[in-house]
Parts: sequence; structure tokens; C-alpha cells
Amino acid sequence: MNLSGPDPIKDNRLRFDHFEDKLFNKTPRLPAMGWNSWNAFGSGNTEELTKAMVFKIKELELDKLGYKYIVLDDGCYHPERIDGHLKADEVKFPSGFKAMADFVHGHNLKFGMYNDIGTRLCSGAEVGIYRHEKTDCEDYIKWAIDFLKVDNCYYMWDNATFADPGNAKYSFAPNIRSIYFAGKTYPAAGYADITGTCASVEYGYIDYVTSIGTFDGTAPEHSPVGSRSSELVFEVEIDEPGEFELVVTYASGKKEGVGGWLQVAVNSDVVFDEMLPDTGSPETFKDSAPIKLRFTEPGFNKLRIMNHRRQENTLLSYSKIRRELEAAGDRDIVFSICEWGKTQPQNWGHKVGDSWRILNDITFQVGSDGNPGTAKWEDDYTTSITSQYNKAVIMDEFSGLDKGWNDPDMLVIGMDGISDTMCRTHMAMWCMLNAPLMLGLDLRRISKGDALYNIISNKDLIALDQDPLGIQAKRIFTTVCCTRPDKEYIRDNKRTDVLVKPLANGDIAIGFFNLDQESQSNDISMDIDMLISALGGKIINKDAFLNAGNFRIKDLLAGEESESSDRSFGSGILNPCDCKVLRITPLP
Repeated sequence: MNLSGPDPIKDNRLRFDHFEDKLFNKTPRLPAMGWNSWNAFGSGNTEELTKAMVFKIKELELDKLGYKYIVLDDGCYHPERIDGHLKADEVKFPSGFKAMADFVHGHNLKFGMYNDIGTRLCSGAEVGIYRHEKTDCEDYIKWAIDFLKVDNCYYMWDNATFADPGNAKYSFAPNIRSIYFAGKTYPAAGYADITGTCASVEYGYIDYVTSIGTFDGTAPEHSPVGSRSSELVFEVEIDEPGEFELVVTYASGKKEGVGGWLQVAVNSDVVFDEMLPDTGSPETFKDSAPIKLRFTEPGFNKLRIMNHRRQENTLLSYSKIRRELEAAGDRDIVFSICEWGKTQPQNWGHKVGDSWRILNDITFQVGSDGNPGTAKWEDDYTTSITSQYNKAVIMDEFSGLDKGWNDPDMLVIGMDGISDTMCRTHMAMWCMLNAPLMLGLDLRRISKGDALYNIISNKDLIALDQDPLGIQAKRIFTTVCCTRPDKEYIRDNKRTDVLVKPLANGDIAIGFFNLDQESQSNDISMDIDMLISALGGKIINKDAFLNAGNFRIKDLLAGEESESSDRSFGSGILNPCDCKVLRITPLP
């Protein structure tokens, strides 16, 4: 495979923390709605099946509800490039992608495709976009796509899925024992400050600091809120400005927590960004070659030892795709970043994408033609509805019309393993969270008026997801003991959460979600003052609620409306995995 061309080691000046707020002038857009082939068919999707889904969307009139995008996921390409270009699999898509796009557009729908920032797709096909960004983006524009999902397998600059685990050497600094600067040795352990939550001191015969870098956010262990990276910060004093030399005593590795790529900053300026020579093992310490540093201010300065390449390299890869799409004549394409939350994309996704996956796949047991696949309500890993929800529910400050959307993956409604009640709650959760609503089931299993149809066609819930104010719901209460329900990462599902969401017309939506697989026995009540306080300046019509004599209350799942002068709103008794979502309108 030809890997010539620029790469992050030689062209690594795209800084995660030195950008303007946005890299691109994106079109503000609400979360995408549509259908994606992966959960329904895995790599077995075909032209015939895709056309059948288009016909069903039109028959069920799902397009009138906002489901517009038809997205081909992995498995649709010829397994190798032909003359450097992507080609359709001749058996699965004999008419080619442009014909598929024309068919979709002919039904007033929008067409989407898939690729990967690595050398291969997750299926193993050697057609990843890496080093082919210009060619592929030009072809996507020729094929008239409207949506591009880009995955993160076989990625060279991190230990992503199916990539070499040794690629972690790019994602972390080496273990650091000490630095030598201006005639003085400064030990890392005990002298330097360790920022964030990733790095730690390893005590032993030689004390040193390890895990200088950024947590892998793919798995569910770590909270998405707060500092996910660590730096080693030394405070050094100089008498006058000038050039000085720094020597770092380090030990390199090729595994999660210890690498070989070192970044050094003087205060806020990154002045060194290179791979250091391999020391042989993470416990074999050597001195680096002198690193020249220039100081412009006398007195105390900060020397920062760090590695932010896990985020910076990934952002570089996705931004290159976005740039090439624009250069090729971007047709207002929705750019869906799918790196599984690995590099904390909630911190940078808004600079390049329209949405960003927050975790690994919601299910690994996808379907096929005639098999709906299997999903779970809860799981110790990422493959469940509640695993995704538990992260997304505290990520409201990262999303919005001016940013983009947290993406807890496709809807698993209609898959085996989850009940209708779970499906209804799943739909309500995603709508309150402003998640992209991408259906992932074989639509031929649905008829108008049946249980699954009623769930995915709930206009009142969809209106929350697509509300033009574009503010994700905030968790303001949970029955698990905590001090900050809007910020604390909670994985114990034996609880009920209360979410509140301001709406563009001045209404408020309140959601009560029982995550437990047993009934919730207490009626949880929220009063108006509590709701207004929790929403702060985000509420549109605060005075209307404060001065209201009555309230119109609509139960968005039951479809029932009522009026009440009561200034508190309750959950009632919630069945296992059930929810109650109310839309509250203040009346004079």
C-alpha cells in the first residue's frame, strides 16, 4: 500500500489547544434523522435491500417526520481500490454509488456513505481514506452524497480497533524520571505538578511519572466530564530571557500509558514535538539529547512535559477530510465523526464535525437479512442502551446548534433482547438528549400503527429532538446519592433520573427515566422553582412560568393532555425500564 505523503510526525502543527473555536464555517443544523444499514444488515447490505428501505420509508411516511438520510455503512465497497479509487462492490451494488444516490434523491431523500480514517475499514477492506482524502472526497462529491460517517479502525497513530497496540507509543509521553535545566536536576516525582487525572507516580527503586497523555475514552470506565489528560509541570526560574537547554531523563514504551512522543511547552508555547529514540523498555531510563528552549520572560516560568497527540492526530485526520470535502465542492454534507469517544471528541468535535460518537458501538450483535440482531438494556461494557445514556446524559454542555451533537450511536429499536417498554424509553432518551436519530432496523418488519411504528413515529418526542432551540436536556436529579447530578458520571442503573429541557416556544420538557429493571416505587416530584433554577438562562420564558396560574401538561408517551394549577410535576410509579415525559406549557 502506498503510504507516501504528509503524516502527523512530519506535519504535526495542528494543535488541539491552539485553535480558534472552530476550524470550519459549519452550517448550524439539528441532529440528523434517517436510516443506517449497520445494525440491520452489518456488512451484508445490498442495493436491493437499500432500495427496499427507501420504499418503506416512503410507504410509512417516515420522511414526513424527518427521517431523510439513507446511509450505507461498512461492507459496500470493493475490498481493494481500483486505480486508486473507491468502487462499489460489484455483487452488492452492481449499479454503483452514483446510481444509488440518484435513486435515493429521486425519492426526495438524502444519501450517505461511510469510510474510515485508517488504512482499512473495520470490515478489513483495504480502502480506508488515509492518504486518499483528496481523491475520495472528490469522488464523494461526484456521487452527490449528503452524509459521510467516518470510523476509526486500523488507525496508525493510536491503538484503535484492529490497529497495532504498539501504536500507543504515539499517544503517550515516555515515563519521566527527571529533567536537567539551567544547571539543576528536577525530579519528576515529588517536585513537579501533575495536572488532570491520567498520569500518576510510580514508586520503586526509581520513582517516575507515567501515563502522561489522554485517557482512552472508548470503554465506559472514565467520565467524559473534566480533565481527561495529564501534563507534568515544572516551575523553573531564570534571571534573564535567553536560550536554555533541557535534558529529559526518560524511558519509552509502546503500550497504553507509556509511549515515545514528547511535547514540551514553555508556558503556553509548544516548542518541541518529536518522537524520542527508543530506550528499549519502560524501565530503562536514558537522557535525551539537549532540547533548546527560548524564554522571553525572566523569573518563574512553567515547563510543561506532555503528549496531546491522541487528540491532535485524530483531529488532524478528520479535519483533513473536512477540508478536502470543501475543496471538492461540499454539498452541505453532514460530517459524522465516529471515533467512539476514544480521544474525548466532546472537547474538539465541534471544530470539524456535525456530530461525534461518544462511546463504542451500542451493539456488536448486528443483524442480517431475516435476522434482527440483538441489543441489551444494560451491560458492563459499551454495548447497551444505558451504557450510552449514562455518558451522554452529563454531556449537555458540549452540544448545541453552534457546536454539533453528542452521538450515543444508532437506535436499536426493533432488535431482539429489548422489550417494547425499553424501546419507548430508548427513543425518549435519545430525543431528550438531542441525539441523531438513525434507525437501525429492517423497516420491512414495520407496518403503520404497530408497536414499533408508534415508537419511531412519535411526533411529540421527535419534536423535542428537533426543537429549533437545540439545547440538550440537563439531568437535574437522580435517586442515587450525588452532589452534582448534571456532572457526575453514574453507572449504577438502580436509579431514576430527572431531565429537563427548554424548548423554543417557551415550553419545558421534563423526563423521568427509570433505569432499573425493577419498578420505581416512589413518586418523584419537581416544582417550577426547581426547574427554573436548574435551567438558568437557557429557559426562554422564565416570567411566564413564574406568573402562570395554570399549566397545560401533555404526556408525550400516553398522548394525554390536562390542565392543572399545581406547580409541581410528578413521575408517578414507573415500571421497570419505563419513563414519563411531560411537555409543560404555562398559561396565564
